[in-house]
Amino acid sequence: MDDKIDDSHRLILERRKKLEVLKKSGNFYKNNLSGNVSCKFVINCANKKNTIDNDKKIFIIMGRMMSKRIMGQSSFANIKDESGKLQFFVNKKKLSEDEFKLFKDSDIGDIVYVEGFLFKTKTGELTINCNRFEVITKSLRPLPEKFHGLTDQEIKYRKRYLDLICNESTWETFNDRFKIIKEIRNFFDSKDYIEVETPMMQKIPGGATARPFITHHNALDIDLFMRIAPELYLKRLIVGGFDKIYEINRNFRNEGISSKHNPEFTMIEFYQTYSTYVDMMKLTEELLKDIVNKVKETLVIDYQGTKLDFGKPFKKVTLKNSILELTKKIDLESIDDGQKLKSFCNTIDIDTYNLKSVGEIQFAIFEKIVEPNLIEPTFITEYPIEVSPLARANDENHNIADRFEFFIMGKEIANGFSELNDPEDQKKRFEKQVKLKSSGDDEAMLFDGDYIEALEYGMPPTAGEGIGIDRLVMILTNSPSIRDVLLFPLMR
Repeated sequence: MDDKIDDSHRLILERRKKLEVLKKSGNFYKNNLSGNVSCKFVINCANKKNTIDNDKKIFIIMGRMMSKRIMGQSSFANIKDESGKLQFFVNKKKLSEDEFKLFKDSDIGDIVYVEGFLFKTKTGELTINCNRFEVITKSLRPLPEKFHGLTDQEIKYRKRYLDLICNESTWETFNDRFKIIKEIRNFFDSKDYIEVETPMMQKIPGGATARPFITHHNALDIDLFMRIAPELYLKRLIVGGFDKIYEINRNFRNEGISSKHNPEFTMIEFYQTYSTYVDMMKLTEELLKDIVNKVKETLVIDYQGTKLDFGKPFKKVTLKNSILELTKKIDLESIDDGQKLKSFCNTIDIDTYNLKSVGEIQFAIFEKIVEPNLIEPTFITEYPIEVSPLARANDENHNIADRFEFFIMGKEIANGFSELNDPEDQKKRFEKQVKLKSSGDDEAMLFDGDYIEALEYGMPPTAGEGIGIDRLVMILTNSPSIRDVLLFPLMR
């Protein structure tokens, strides 16, 4: 290990000496070059021509040099930019003595300027025949694992810039991420939804049951909370007269970190008046089929060895029936029996001390037993009202909410429901949450009097939903951890 450190230090010193030479000649950290085109543009131009080497059109490429093979008077190297890689050829006779020395002394990782015409080598590889070469920016540190790519997972997360330089697969993952977000926007824009913005710092955190981050505003001398969800502000906008809105938002929850959880994450929340949770399920299925087809160009994808078919209708099952399907020890007679459910919980290591109702126990069993086994795209419906503090109660059965959650590969991807627009009912739900918080539940909601007042002006019947973009990207990019789809995940 010490030998590696010493070797790295030696290489850095050598590069710094080369930088000093560049400084003396005035050739360092240039910013007066133009005419650059991308590697992809050059490749596309070449594909349109039958006789590349007879055209003699001059191209200018600027990017990072990723490899170099010096073979006497002739050398080959690779240059990389955002769009891809391209080989270039250097012949000592074509460059000035200073330019050729500059090329010989250049290092892998340097940002370089290459100018020349196109030709194909004997092996058929498209190549720029270089007639001008410059080092634009000196790379003072050697790239890690230069022949094998960056493989150390810890370094990949902490130093994403190195991961992006060294690994094309990382580029592909994040290109797909941004395509997914773009297609989400396109989908909702095409359906006449309006994109809005709501506060990220709030006096009262709401819209979800989660522990918030707390900060302090010095000028106002007040504590503020980082947003855990935009829901209550978005519904205020529905009260104000918007009919169809969405927000792609950053949320912050002071919770544990896992392969599915990061304290800072991205969601989309959307709301539509005169709609129900059933409409939201239809919209969700249409949205996901559209995104998968446009981004992956197929409706059947692979996730960690499991084929997921987005082409067929998504499965729909009630929460109770999902428990009955997976737990032989619970039947129709015991599914609503609190004592029998508690006895079952004791056998699967669920602490029921703070679970006060049958619905809460059912939900705990669902999370423990059912959720990890929801592999194919699946809607779970009829959640207990006790675990749905913002959802409308079902007209026929007030013990359940008009709510669904959507799962893929054991991951909750979406949560939606018919919104509770009865201010008196919402007030009672908030009061119950306050009691839970006072009894030690850090994730319970606070009482939001302003939101109640907004509901008292009248909110139309509305349905809304939140989709976790990070988890969706995990599925569509075959990424096992949420850290793989966040450019800069939180690290200790």
